[in-house]
Amino acid sequence: MEKSANNALDGTTEERIKEVARKMFTQKGYAATRVKDIAEEAGMNIALLNYYFRSKEKLFDIIMAENIQQIAGSIKQIMMDPKTSLSEKVQKIVTFYIDLFTNEPELPLFVFREVTANPDKLVDIVGRKQITQSYFFKQLQAELDAHEISMHPMQIMMSIMSLVVMPFIARPLVQVIANQEPAEFYALMQERKRLIPLWISAILKAS
Repeated sequence: MEKSANNALDGTTEERIKEVARKMFTQKGYAATRVKDIAEEAGMNIALLNYYFRSKEKLFDIIMAENIQQIAGSIKQIMMDPKTSLSEKVQKIVTFYIDLFTNEPELPLFVFREVTANPDKLVDIVGRKQITQSYFFKQLQAELDAHEISMHPMQIMMSIMSLVVMPFIARPLVQVIANQEPAEFYALMQERKRLIPLWISAILKAS
């Protein structure tokens, strides 16, 4: 019984550290986040934090991996599904990302900033060929061939990602320019769930 209680306590402590670290890494980035600040916010000393995670780098790698898996895991299932059409996949991808980033608006900038600084981390977590070897990618190529469009399928993938992600990264600027409240911005993003698949469809049907 005592051992089970200790294991539960260890799990709770680890999750508390990760919760605080995720918040700080997301808001401040890896370089500007200090172990001392994480420990203080989590209500413990540095020695205890290092007991669980050994170093800031180790803790960051765990947080980064969890964030990337959160972004990439569900998308992989969508992309590899042979039963859904190309248009259904586009709709599901767009909806998934907009819902995710609406709930966690700091996540896109955090991942963009850290992956730009160290792109190998993304490759290690996601895999170098996950997208290009997916069923979704094959469907894209088939659609381009059917309409005799000379275009690399990655152009479509980049268009989808930029149309979804960039507004979230540029959200403060967009809200200032458009004189918007946060609720108005997120209403625009909900509208993009309908618009982005239409734009992608128009590109794929262009000749």
